[in-house]
Amino acid sequence: MRIAIIGLANSGKTTVFNALTRGTVETAAYSSGQLEPNLATVKVPDERLTTLASMFKPRKVTQADVQYVDVAGLSGSRESGGLPPALLNYLGTADALLHVVRAFDDPGVPHPDGSVDVQRDLAAVDLELAFSDLAIIERRLNRLNGEIGKMAGRDKEQRIAERDLLVRFQQALENDTPIRNVPMSDEEERMVRGYQFLSAKPVLVLVNIGESQLQNPPTVSYDSRNSALVLLAGKIEAELAQLDDADAQVFMEDLGITRPARDRVIQLSYELLGLISFLTAGPDEVRAWPIRRNTPAVEAAGAIHSDIQRGFIRAEIVAYNDLMAAGSMNDAKKAGTVRMEGKTYIVQDGDICHFLFNV
Repeated sequence: MRIAIIGLANSGKTTVFNALTRGTVETAAYSSGQLEPNLATVKVPDERLTTLASMFKPRKVTQADVQYVDVAGLSGSRESGGLPPALLNYLGTADALLHVVRAFDDPGVPHPDGSVDVQRDLAAVDLELAFSDLAIIERRLNRLNGEIGKMAGRDKEQRIAERDLLVRFQQALENDTPIRNVPMSDEEERMVRGYQFLSAKPVLVLVNIGESQLQNPPTVSYDSRNSALVLLAGKIEAELAQLDDADAQVFMEDLGITRPARDRVIQLSYELLGLISFLTAGPDEVRAWPIRRNTPAVEAAGAIHSDIQRGFIRAEIVAYNDLMAAGSMNDAKKAGTVRMEGKTYIVQDGDICHFLFNV
């Protein structure tokens, strides 16, 4: 699962990228103009795995992961000439967006608009995403209008339905409403999935604050479906990411921080993608397996191996909290909290699963 980090130039995107990935990518102002992205895969923090590892003593522990892509800064303007094709490709293929918006004030890092204004910058980037989507819609509508008159039957009906939906999107965007806020049926979502509209993607707004704002953070609002908002001191978190655990603990105590904010951002990114983790635990491995929310057991089994899905018989499942309350798998079975579930059971976050299959 891939998340593209976007934002205006000098918003601190690459600093945030370094904070999340423990990277050391150059963050000089001139590097904001690069088109080649920075990429890194990050493990999703999950304290349940640590607890299960102490219980099962496995040979290895495997966390779920997400990939972050740090792309070039956006201009925030309709007059920019549109997004470069290479940048548009990186954004279009991302599963979600992480929008870094600047709240810190630093004379050494000039803001492209001359002043710091979080709500203005949020709106500016949203406008640029909307402008990109509008350009796609206008091109497709021109083509559809030419095709529909030459069609008949079911093909014509499908093209008309597609055109009508695109017109709804167009009207929404022209009224400053992102596509993610436009109600759609499951069929309509499938119809336009291939367009990779940027304003349709889930978005995590990350307000990049300075050290002086830790105790008195700014108030920021962002009202949109499939979105979340979080504050992070990018520069501090990037420094923390380079320290060992002992030094990081001392640094956090000096700043009055209880845990790195990067962990919360990574977890929010994971949730925003619509992902949950089911767990497997045994002497060989304790592992978190990412699946889409509302996934039935038979499909969750396929996340491990297609043969398990194909030969699925049933799933032995205990909720993480029930296992912790019991103290061991044997005691959980005695307590009756280990259940046998069939193919249609909807796997829940934290379910510890053992799949029985035959191929």
